Amino acid sequence: MMHALSLKVFIEFNATTRTCLLGRETYNSADLAPGKRRVGWGCKDLTRTCGIVASVGGGGGGCGGESLSSKSGSGELSPSSFLSRTQTYALLRQQMEVAAKSEDYEAAARIRDSLKSFEEEEPVLRLRRLMKRAVAEERFEDAARYRDELMEIAPHSLLKCLSDATTLGIRVQVRSVYIEGRSQPSKGQYFFAYRVRITNNSDRPVQLLRRHWIITDAHGKTENVWGAGVIGEQPVILPRTGFEYSSACPLSTPSGRMEGDFEMKHIDRVGSQTFNVAIAPFSLSTMGEDADYF
Repeated sequence: MMHALSLKVFIEFNATTRTCLLGRETYNSADLAPGKRRVGWGCKDLTRTCGIVASVGGGGGGCGGESLSSKSGSGELSPSSFLSRTQTYALLRQQMEVAAKSEDYEAAARIRDSLKSFEEEEPVLRLRRLMKRAVAEERFEDAARYRDELMEIAPHSLLKCLSDATTLGIRVQVRSVYIEGRSQPSKGQYFFAYRVRITNNSDRPVQLLRRHWIITDAHGKTENVWGAGVIGEQPVILPRTGFEYSSACPLSTPSGRMEGDFEMKHIDRVGSQTFNVAIAPFSLSTMGEDADYF
């Protein structure tokens, strides 16, 4: 299931201080057209008492500056095997969190070491590191080869957890993060939060009227979500100011992607036509990546 929870933050970028208004989003069934899915979702903390068993396979040898083989000791590298490995990774992370909360620090230390080993041997993470290093050293032919291998075994992995797009002077930035505390990998429940920042770099005030999200999980299942405004509001964004809010998306797979658009209109002239502002694709990933928030 794909849903959304939201928090809101107003930001005036040309001010020396920022005022934040925090609140939970609510929805009215009339906000959505007949036949469209309601987006609101009541979320609560999940108390976990279950034991989790996850192991790290003894992968192949070092990768050095060389390409990974299309085969490994644990079988063929493919999108399906990558999905299985990301599930294992999420289970290990959850198991470490449970051990730490119960003050079983010896177990937490063992799981931490397992996670470190997993991160060193996981093909996708290794290819990411190799590609990053190759680019830094201007070995672009090697970088292209690593990129192509990533595309073959884990297409979603090339998509970053942040996106940035500008339409008619309206800039939309998004950053996603995996929330372990609200996820239950053993039950196929993965919870991702994301923050959206909308900046009006144009000379005209705009109003956000509607939102449209396209959510795709790791199996390629796509869901379209429409709704009025965001977090229960249709904010007016003046020139050189912005609007920022946080929301969330549960998935049944440990990775996926989101993209979409906001329908807006200029409000300084009567009868102005609406226009769509693009939200560039970004990934939802339990593995995350090294990147600044925006």
